Amino acid sequence: MSDVKIIGPAVPNVPWQEPPSEMNGAPVWRYNDNPIIGRNPVKEVARIFNSAVMPYEDGFIGVFRAEQTNGIPFIYLGRSKDAIHWEFDEEKIQFVDEDNKPFMPVYAYDPRLVKIEDIYYIMWCQDFYGASIGIAKTTDFKKFVRVENPFLPFNRNAVLFPRKINGKFMMLSRPSDSGHTPFGDIFISESPDMVYWGRHRHVMGKSSEWWEAVKIGGGAAPIETTEGWLLFYHGVTGTCNGYVYSIGGAILDIDNPSIVKYRCENFLLTPQEWYEERGFVQNVTFPCATIHDSESGRIAIYYGAADTYVGLAFTTVDGVVDYIKANSVTREPDTEIGIR
Repeated sequence: MSDVKIIGPAVPNVPWQEPPSEMNGAPVWRYNDNPIIGRNPVKEVARIFNSAVMPYEDGFIGVFRAEQTNGIPFIYLGRSKDAIHWEFDEEKIQFVDEDNKPFMPVYAYDPRLVKIEDIYYIMWCQDFYGASIGIAKTTDFKKFVRVENPFLPFNRNAVLFPRKINGKFMMLSRPSDSGHTPFGDIFISESPDMVYWGRHRHVMGKSSEWWEAVKIGGGAAPIETTEGWLLFYHGVTGTCNGYVYSIGGAILDIDNPSIVKYRCENFLLTPQEWYEERGFVQNVTFPCATIHDSESGRIAIYYGAADTYVGLAFTTVDGVVDYIKANSVTREPDTEIGIR
């Protein structure tokens, strides 16, 4: 086993469960008591899934995709002592603009949550006269101020890097269309101020591997390690019965993350448990967040399951990085600078 380290704060209370005595494939294992969030978790909310969590104060906090009983998704706030058992606010997050006036999106789904310096940023998919990316910021999880939409429609799966690179904010996204996009590559963009975004670069696209042959998209916020940025993303394949969403892994260059150093040809997790195969949308494992401890190297992966539940899985930084490197297949579009 290598000596890969997570660069970041210690989180000694990271949720954890020891691996099973026997494992096949990737060194990623599910929590025995999955799903950690079931149906009808909040009044007038039918399902919570595709959500993001992180350490906060003496516990954990999260932004959750809550599919209301009227079918409209919004983001709800949740808190937990152990990052497994969650309590949710009964009302959706109330966003305001820079003048403190109410500024609610038409809908909001698939949020990510990233802390950069002393500010927490929430990214989600919304309507900006078409599917696009919304962003808000908070310092206390009481007031949520929306900032400028970074891109024109159509775009989804935005996630910020947890620190500036060369003095710039960096964000992954997946240009798309207005429907259930049958294509999609991951791109990276930079900004000096979270308002103006440019220097767009291609990171990586779908591959010939069966589980990501249709499209891919960003997942959890990249984890900074001594080997590079560890990225958990989703890969999609098509079947006669619809799409299947699996979780993949890659390692991006630490200083120029449009360059892929390693990309695992195998999935890390694919639907096989009942809560992943059966639900509102069957056969979905969709990563949106990790909690990770730099001291132990433990990583807890939070993922949406079947557009109905939240699942939890575990790995270690050295185990998963070693596996990605040992099973890496990169192609020219992965390893080039990403501009043509």
